[in-house]
Amino acid sequence: MKKASEYRRHAQECRDLAASMPSDAGRIQLLEMAEHWEKLAADRIELITRHPELALQGEHEEERSW
Repeated sequence: MKKASEYRRHAQECRDLAASMPSDAGRIQLLEMAEHWEKLAADRIELITRHPELALQGEHEEERSW
C-alpha cells in the first residue's frame, strides 16, 4: 500500500503529462487517471484517519503538513 502523498504525486505527474499532450483524447485520459489517483489518496486518508494503526511510517506527519 502506498501513502496518500505518493498517490497525489502520481496524480500530479498525470496532470503534467496531460499538459504536454497534443491530442485531446490522450489529455482526457491522463486527466481521468489523475482523478483516480486523487480518489485513492482521499480513500487512504480516510482509512488512516479511522484506523491510525494502518498508517505507514511518517504518513501522519506528511498529511498534517499537506
